[in-house]
Amino acid sequence: MLMLVALCETAARQVAAAPSDGLVKSPDGKMCVTVGEKGGIPYYTVTYEGMTVIDESALGLETNVYDAVSGLAVGDVKYDRVVKDYTMAQAKASQIHYEANQMDVLFKKGGEACMTVTFLVSDNDVAFRYSMSRKKDNNPKCAVVKSERTSFRLPEGTTTFLCPQIGPMTGWERTKPSYEEEYKADVPMAEKSQFGLGYTFPCLFRLGNDGWVLLSETGVSSAYCGCRLSDYIPGKGYTIAYPEEGEWNGIGSAMPAIPLPGATPWRTITFGKTLKPIVETTIPYDVVDPLYEATQPFRPGRYTWSWLIWQDNSINYDDQVQFIDLASAMGFEYCLVDNWWDQNIGRERIAELSRYAQSKGVRLMLWYNSNGYWNDAPQTPRDCMSTSYARDREMRWLQSIGAAGIKVDFFGSDKQETMRLYEDILADANRYGLQVVFHGCTIPRGWERMYPNYVASEAALASENLFFTQHHCDKEGFELTMHPFSRNAVGTLDWGGIIMNRRMSRDNNSRFYRRSSDVFEMATGIVLQTAVNCVAMQPNNLSELPQFELDFLRSLPTTWEETRFVDGYPTRYAVIARRHADKWYVGGINGTDKALTLTLDLPMLAGKTVEYYTDRPAKPLENAVPESEKRTLKVDKKGKAKVTIQPMGGIIIVE
Repeated sequence: MLMLVALCETAARQVAAAPSDGLVKSPDGKMCVTVGEKGGIPYYTVTYEGMTVIDESALGLETNVYDAVSGLAVGDVKYDRVVKDYTMAQAKASQIHYEANQMDVLFKKGGEACMTVTFLVSDNDVAFRYSMSRKKDNNPKCAVVKSERTSFRLPEGTTTFLCPQIGPMTGWERTKPSYEEEYKADVPMAEKSQFGLGYTFPCLFRLGNDGWVLLSETGVSSAYCGCRLSDYIPGKGYTIAYPEEGEWNGIGSAMPAIPLPGATPWRTITFGKTLKPIVETTIPYDVVDPLYEATQPFRPGRYTWSWLIWQDNSINYDDQVQFIDLASAMGFEYCLVDNWWDQNIGRERIAELSRYAQSKGVRLMLWYNSNGYWNDAPQTPRDCMSTSYARDREMRWLQSIGAAGIKVDFFGSDKQETMRLYEDILADANRYGLQVVFHGCTIPRGWERMYPNYVASEAALASENLFFTQHHCDKEGFELTMHPFSRNAVGTLDWGGIIMNRRMSRDNNSRFYRRSSDVFEMATGIVLQTAVNCVAMQPNNLSELPQFELDFLRSLPTTWEETRFVDGYPTRYAVIARRHADKWYVGGINGTDKALTLTLDLPMLAGKTVEYYTDRPAKPLENAVPESEKRTLKVDKKGKAKVTIQPMGGIIIVE
């Protein structure tokens, strides 16, 4: 169960004696935010040790009640201090301490208060949001937000690591956007996005040799829509963009509505001179609170999944028994039964399959189509998650057969209507003791803390694409060394598989081939974070893999007390250390075609002899991959360890 212990300490409130610009610094004094207005237009800046992180950038909301965009004057500026201690069960750290200085800047128009901008500034993070009150006559009591004028002007020379937004009702069976486009690395800001619609959150930027910036948002519930960044506009930077009108089959407004008084979600800015603050940030959770309590403790773990390689033909009773037996043999907690199970197996036999799984110490998770009316995806079960009465009936049945959770697919929109469906599914599932994974979906925005039965989202070009094309097998290293610094930095990622088959086929001897080594794949279980992780083994792997690989996968944790960035560069390589209980695990992956020799700084392992999984150099043959080995490694007294990660290879260090 997600446990919460929160302490808010309020320092003596300070109110500016006269209207003036506001300035607030982080607790360590290095991060500084200034807010004011010029010519009636509100703005903010962010600096770190005097260096510009966000140059003078616009603030403001245009609504049907207030035009809080121009003609504004700064009113009261108030200050606070916020301290929180809380626990998490399904994020990158279990015990989180948050300290920030808060500034509330009131803007007036025509002498009347119309908008407050709240900034929370911690040592490496800035979070800000807008709130609006009612007019003096107490009406209206709600507002439609037509546009948000927030912009982000990054310094000249900044390069980008971004994923483009695609147009609505496009792609396979009109299921897009689903956050599954390809990243580009080290691209100038002026280069236009692939589809002309800007970029999906999170967005990573390199400020030359001065550091890194990650932009995102958090706290999005049914009370608002999900947003993204526009294309770069010279002189203006990037702006907040709302969903496209055509999303969700045109149903629902692209403009969010809020009650008055009410507030928007938080915009977040994380800055680091290195990538360490980016990888380790907890800002998505720091500024939100749980929306309800868990009805029961939700269990982390690992799951098997037939569909990744055996595909639709495997959704039958006998094949699923094989994957349940595989999960049981490996000590895994779950088995995911994918689409068409209601037709190919049937509900009575699924109940029987669930009883069989439980007899083997395994519980089922079942796939569902989110539809509805919002795309053409034909997979069933359909129409089970789209209405409250259908969910109630379905989830009561799932509880009765002992299912552990659901995977719900094909959302394709960030409209407020879609956010309401995500929330409704989660809240209803909690009532019946079910965990939830989302696919074909948007990124989570603080959901691990807001919804205690939320597990993870896909929201990335995930593992199934390796089955479909050799191109994505070739790009696996590029993608998986991107996610720790962007997508996975802001929320749990169900990438969908530590893939142990060499070939993307049932016989493991045909079709597309994996470029990565076995140790690369195993290391992704550490490098990428999710509390319920897919170990996409196949039954044949039990007899094909070396015993030390099987033993590692059997013991692989999925929850972490602490996460530390060790080394890396987006789309090239990543080395991440995570602590489970009192034991450290270090995972490293090389996404390039060249061997990489590194001297790792591991102070927590100083002077220790540790287990070391690595790769032997590959033979100079076509499609050859490194062979794995396990040995020991001595970390010196200063915590230094020299390692070589083979091309598309990996390393694992276990205390």
